[in-house]
Amino acid sequence: MSDVSFPDSPRRWWSLAALAFSLFMIYLDTTVVNVALPAIQADLHVTLAELEWTVNAYTLAFAVLLLSGGKLADLLGRRRIFLAGLVVFTSSSLLCGLATGGAILIAARAVQGAGAALMLPSTLSIISVTFHPRERGTAFGVWAASSGIGAALGPLVGGALVEGIDWRWIFFVNVPVGVVGFVAARVFVPESRDPSVEQRLDLPGLATSGIGLFALTFALVEGNRYGWSSALILGCFVCAGLALAAFVVIEARSRLPMLNLGLFRRGAFAGANVVSLLSFLALFGVFFFVSIYLQRILGYSALETGATFLPMSVLVAISVPIAGKLTDRFGPRWPMTTGMALLALGLLSQSRLGAHSTFWDLLPGLVLAGIGTGFTIAPGNAAVLGNAPDAMAGVASAVVNTFRQTGGALGVAIMGAIVASRIGDLGVGDPRLPIAFVDGFQDALLFSAFAALVGALIAAFAIRTAPRLETQELSGAGA
Repeated sequence: MSDVSFPDSPRRWWSLAALAFSLFMIYLDTTVVNVALPAIQADLHVTLAELEWTVNAYTLAFAVLLLSGGKLADLLGRRRIFLAGLVVFTSSSLLCGLATGGAILIAARAVQGAGAALMLPSTLSIISVTFHPRERGTAFGVWAASSGIGAALGPLVGGALVEGIDWRWIFFVNVPVGVVGFVAARVFVPESRDPSVEQRLDLPGLATSGIGLFALTFALVEGNRYGWSSALILGCFVCAGLALAAFVVIEARSRLPMLNLGLFRRGAFAGANVVSLLSFLALFGVFFFVSIYLQRILGYSALETGATFLPMSVLVAISVPIAGKLTDRFGPRWPMTTGMALLALGLLSQSRLGAHSTFWDLLPGLVLAGIGTGFTIAPGNAAVLGNAPDAMAGVASAVVNTFRQTGGALGVAIMGAIVASRIGDLGVGDPRLPIAFVDGFQDALLFSAFAALVGALIAAFAIRTAPRLETQELSGAGA
């Protein structure tokens, strides 16, 4: 339970607004950089490898440190860790904009990811302990809207800033947003923490989870570049497997584990995490490759590419509050099932896109994917946090976001491998390249549609009842 909570005060909605404002910035930065990469390369004269790490450094730090961020939030105070993460994120954004070379930009992006990893679990856990169970679905809907809109608007904002001002402003814009978010959080967000009498950092758990997640994420991100059968990538997968297995053993035997594995004995908790992984597996790969398809195959500009995603962004914003209210009333099972099914249909529609498709050919898939996304994220948060004690809200929110980030990296890696298998050795300028890319693009979208369909089935069968949203003790958990 929380130290300070005001479920009947209007301040809780101002608290949510402050969190959503900062969360929008985090997710904007997951996609805003992609359209600026050519401008960054031309200005800083960086290599292709350095350009790739401008994106990957953020992803790696974000995914690897989420569990640590969640545990620190429960232990030291959720608002305190959120504010610390916000300071780190805002400061590193300024450094990104001031970067004079590739090494500085990559390092600053890694620090940005670390700041985001401190902030993100805190936002969900603060909502969980601040809002009454009957309102959490709606609150999670606002959370999902801010994150989904931020990710979807990233290409549009990035294109507008790159073409209208300078690529550095995709980072500078975070500074005033971060300052306003910090002041608002100080005023409106209540402090809360794990009230357990005995507290300590689980250093072996932190070390093994960090090593395992780093090795896994690195392998997924770099697999296409180095080759999936290369010694480096295979070694990373082996290292990830050993480290994560050690993490499970350590947590199962620990008297005060970082992650109580008893949470995964609850079907709704485990199922919602797997569905979250599959949803981001489908979405992140599609964001990445649809952007490439629009610019390289259909000839869209960076700004036009960002604008193409607007229908999806609008529908995410409209559908998440509806999904939240439905979750409050009926539980997360059917909203999640419906959302994943609609996402599968949207991806199936996009798999029919060709080398001469128009915006109107894309629109049905964007509409279905937008509604599906809105109906998936908020109920997923409610299912995960509703099946964990309030004292573990930070760790529980870190778990679901770790699943999502891993799913996103996995989606880009798998779709990239599918596209690469079609392209083969075809080089830039080869007249066969566009057709080969489109063939691989279609196959990759079919794979993503199948993953979303599997997610719909898991949601329907694993999340059978509405979660018990009150604070509860886990039976049979721990050592």
